[in-house]
Amino acid sequence: MVAGLAWQAGIEVQLVVVGERFPERLHGEALEAWQWLSGIGVKAQTWHPGIEFSGELLVDALLGIGLSGQVRGEMVSVIAQINRGTVPVLAVDIPSGLCADSGAVLGAAVKADLTLTFIALKQGLLTHEGVDCVGELLFDGLLLSDEVFEEVPVSAFRTDSEDLRELLPPRPGSAHKGHYGHLLIVGGDLGMGGAALMAAQAALRSGAGLVTLATREEHRLAAITRAPEVMCHAVEDAEDLEPLIARADVIVVGPGLGQQLWGCTLLQAVLESGKPLLLDADALNLLAQDAVSVSSCQWVLTPHPGEAARLLETDVADIQANRFEQVRELQNRYGGTVVLKGAGTLSCDGDVIHLCSDGNPGMATAGMGDVLSGVIGALLAQRLAPLDAARIGVLVHARAADLCAQRLGARGLLATDLLNTLPLAINEQEYDD
Repeated sequence: MVAGLAWQAGIEVQLVVVGERFPERLHGEALEAWQWLSGIGVKAQTWHPGIEFSGELLVDALLGIGLSGQVRGEMVSVIAQINRGTVPVLAVDIPSGLCADSGAVLGAAVKADLTLTFIALKQGLLTHEGVDCVGELLFDGLLLSDEVFEEVPVSAFRTDSEDLRELLPPRPGSAHKGHYGHLLIVGGDLGMGGAALMAAQAALRSGAGLVTLATREEHRLAAITRAPEVMCHAVEDAEDLEPLIARADVIVVGPGLGQQLWGCTLLQAVLESGKPLLLDADALNLLAQDAVSVSSCQWVLTPHPGEAARLLETDVADIQANRFEQVRELQNRYGGTVVLKGAGTLSCDGDVIHLCSDGNPGMATAGMGDVLSGVIGALLAQRLAPLDAARIGVLVHARAADLCAQRLGARGLLATDLLNTLPLAINEQEYDD
């Protein structure tokens, strides 16, 4: 159809089909389109090794969204030839070879410069390996009525600026710090004090009214020097932690916590507190090891794929193969709200899934997860519901990283670079160049 419309518009067209018996496989509207194409005089070439593609734009319409098995045979060679080319590639609906449900590359997939998808956004375009294949993503609903969409269940919702504005309206002029919660960060075993401190700083940059850091004595002076706004306390055991727990509204535990006796003891005290919690990093690893006893699931869990694999006793490849199923399984097994980090981060409370399509490859560096823990913890302290705190926190974190990448580039970003852009992201402001 694309070839015929281009032909009618006076554009020179090379139409290449795969397989000698290509027309025999067509039926319905596809067959009608082929017959129309032949009727207006467009000739097709059958792909063979050595054929050259010509033109200033290559349109990929090889495979559709129904692909489930691995790409095989000649199609692998065709896709490889497309990816070796230098002309821009436009994928129709989905890059060929990409799974529309999971975002996994099924053996081989076209890497498009632009993907134009129709009727509904496919979840695989926005997560896992899909983000490496789609290029710029455009959507056209084809003017279908709202009634059509109401008949189809939604697999996930994409978090955007409208959600941010709805859940974080402007603060009243009479605001004071008591309105925005007291967050306790617990972590920072010997040699890992920076993780908990980054979480604490990120929490303040995300609007928490008060932030207390419970960490090792060895890290206290550095913490006070770097972040005097954080109330830093040295804790050696659960007894030291108890008064800090009593004063907190929300607790984040895990950044730099370690998996030794110190971290395990503090985590157990936090789990027994009855307070709203966020568990990250080594708190998740200790949970996976059954190193602590759990009586409540009033928490947000924020695993990356490696931590998720340990929690589900599987491997990273299995987690990534279908992130939507796995985030549901994590929530079903552990309760609360689960954030499965990665390209197209997912947030799930057992009812719905929210996806964040913001972010960039510069976030693949140490400390980014600690910053995210502080952001979500701050939003919990500001009394957002756990799922809302999770999905908005993920969005703000990703957009702060995007602002950094705009100025610095994606390679070489530091987690602490986000501390200056978090307020811009959460207030929907841009850098002044």
